[in-house]
Amino acid sequence: MLRTLRAVAACALLSAPALAQTYTNCNPTESSSCPPDSALGKTVNIDFTSASDSFTAEGNPTYGSDGASFTVAKQGDSPKITSKWYLMFGQVDIELQAAAGQGIVSSFFLQSDCLDEIDWEWLGGDNGQVQSNYFGKGNTATHDRGAFHANPGNHDGFQKYTIIWTSEQIAWQINGQTVRTLIPDNAKGQYPQTPMAIKIGAWAGGDPNNEQGTIDWAGGLTDYSKGPYTMKVKNLKVQDYSTGTTYTYGDTSGTWQSIKSNGGTVNSGGTPVKEDAPSITSAAVGAPLPFTPHTTSPYTRPSVYPWVPDTTVVTVPTTTYGNYPGLPSGWSVSDSGKVIPPSQAPVSKHLLLPLPPLSTRSY
Repeated sequence: MLRTLRAVAACALLSAPALAQTYTNCNPTESSSCPPDSALGKTVNIDFTSASDSFTAEGNPTYGSDGASFTVAKQGDSPKITSKWYLMFGQVDIELQAAAGQGIVSSFFLQSDCLDEIDWEWLGGDNGQVQSNYFGKGNTATHDRGAFHANPGNHDGFQKYTIIWTSEQIAWQINGQTVRTLIPDNAKGQYPQTPMAIKIGAWAGGDPNNEQGTIDWAGGLTDYSKGPYTMKVKNLKVQDYSTGTTYTYGDTSGTWQSIKSNGGTVNSGGTPVKEDAPSITSAAVGAPLPFTPHTTSPYTRPSVYPWVPDTTVVTVPTTTYGNYPGLPSGWSVSDSGKVIPPSQAPVSKHLLLPLPPLSTRSY
């Protein structure tokens, strides 16, 4: 009994920090009074050789000539960054080197306040494949949305990974080649379509205190004595297809048509990347959620980053897992991703128009 209590306590200690890092008290599909999301509303190129103030960092990522490093060295390590702004449809390109090491998970994904999600994930014990996935409104009733894609050498050096997201299609690309597409008709009602922030990080799915299903999916137990294990990100390019300063939910439907832009427009995106979606050559057979459930060991959705425990998605309307607070009112983002206060913002051209002659002014 004592051993069981210790295990439960240890698991709680490891899970609680990760849970707290992504708490928000407002799910826009459950409340009509949620605050607006800060909009990126433009294209930015972010160099991670130094910290970017467009992101909130937790767990001590470090920065150097080879970019941002997300290192798992001991139990409880879960370094991550989350953007302070959101995009409403767009394209995101990242140059990333996944972490090697059994049980280590490298993650790059988009996530909304109501738990729409588009994922790339790499396992530290698999240097030949990457996994794609998506979720709609945090729904975990089915586990058949994930897929494997050939990605040799993902631990050995930087490669470019892309998400192209419109109202008509999502495309996942590796080094410019489309490996998967998804259209709403094939998403079984789970098509991601609400403003999303960017999250990047690494964690130990193979930690011995995790659920067995999580450990199995991650590729086995993590041996911390063989670490540290490091994921690296060199740079990030983000193009928000929509414009404006904030995005708000016009109602609780969670549809893209309900999203409103303050000072801009919601643009659903351009033509599909591929009219015919490429075949998924390998589904994640035998893996637990977010891919295919394990056939011999019941799987419990892990209560650790980047996932959301099942029990909090529907049954607790005031507690959901969304994103960090956005930009302060009136602040903006430069083309390099630097956050700019109103006093330093570029002056709009219309403000530079000459004043009319004094004799014609009215006071």
